[in-house]
Order: sequence, then C-alpha cells, then structure tokens
Amino acid sequence: MKDLSLVPAAGPADPTVTSTRFCLLRDAFGKLVLTTAQGDRFEGVVPVRAFPIQSPEEGLSMLSLEGHEVAWIDQLDTLPEPAQSLVREELASREFMPILQKILAVSSFSTPCTWSVRTDRGDTDFVLRGDEDIRRIGKAGSLLISDNHGIQYFVKDQFALDAHSKKILDRFM
Repeated sequence: MKDLSLVPAAGPADPTVTSTRFCLLRDAFGKLVLTTAQGDRFEGVVPVRAFPIQSPEEGLSMLSLEGHEVAWIDQLDTLPEPAQSLVREELASREFMPILQKILAVSSFSTPCTWSVRTDRGDTDFVLRGDEDIRRIGKAGSLLISDNHGIQYFVKDQFALDAHSKKILDRFM
C-alpha cells in the first residue's frame, strides 16, 4: 500500500494538495466513510494503531470492512479537523485498556488468583491465570497485565506505584 495521508477533500483542484486526497465522515449509521480523490468509497473503515503503547499517535492504518488497508496516517496530530476528531472518537470507542494505578489485594500468591485493583476507570477485580500474563513493555518500567478474559491492564511505570503494589508485583515477577 502506498503511503497515503488523510486530508479533507476540497472543491476544484487545489495545486497545494497532492492526488492522495481523502474525505472522512461519519454516516447516518455512525460508521466512518473514507472517500478517495479517485472516488473510491470505503464504508465502515476502522482506524488501527500500529504501536498502541509505544507510539499511540504515530502510524495508524485505516482498514476496510474486509481488513484491507485503504490509507496510512503517519502522525495523528497532523490530520486536519474534523478528520482527526473522527479518528480519535473511533479509537476511543474501540480501545479499552484501563491504567492500573494501585493493587489493593490479591487472593493468593500462586496462580490463578484474583486481583483487586484501582484503575483510571474505577476499582475492579480480575483473575490472573499465570505469571506469564504480566509482560514488560519497553525500557521505562511499563507493564501489561492480561486477565482471564483478555482485558489488558496497563501499568505506565511500575516503579511509580505505591510500596504495597510494588511488593505484590515483585512476588509475581
């Protein structure tokens, strides 16, 4: 797929805009519709981040209903409005990754066990199946913890957690 940028479709030919011109809008059913400068229309396109944790603002693919890439966005913040807002709204409705802020308690130090945690979306309990469900991400002390339902809890910096939470994490890592 060619490297394409999303820009709003303008009226008659604008010499400052290349032929990789797109229009992005939401239809009456709430689906995103992407129309190319050539008139190709893709209904129900879905934005997908290439690197959702390391670089959430860089590298987004717009996928058709069949899962084919129809456009690539290098930098989300370089998209003009309202396309940028439409993409951000769609990503927010599809992505769910609570940020773990504190570990309140664990049912046992052997797995599987139930964790009671505080997240940016409120307190919750989940089952940790095994130690392998806690993964290090990058070099900054970030972690991803997956529960038995596949929900991933993000720890931005394990070293910034309170002492109680760090002590519990140390027992599992």
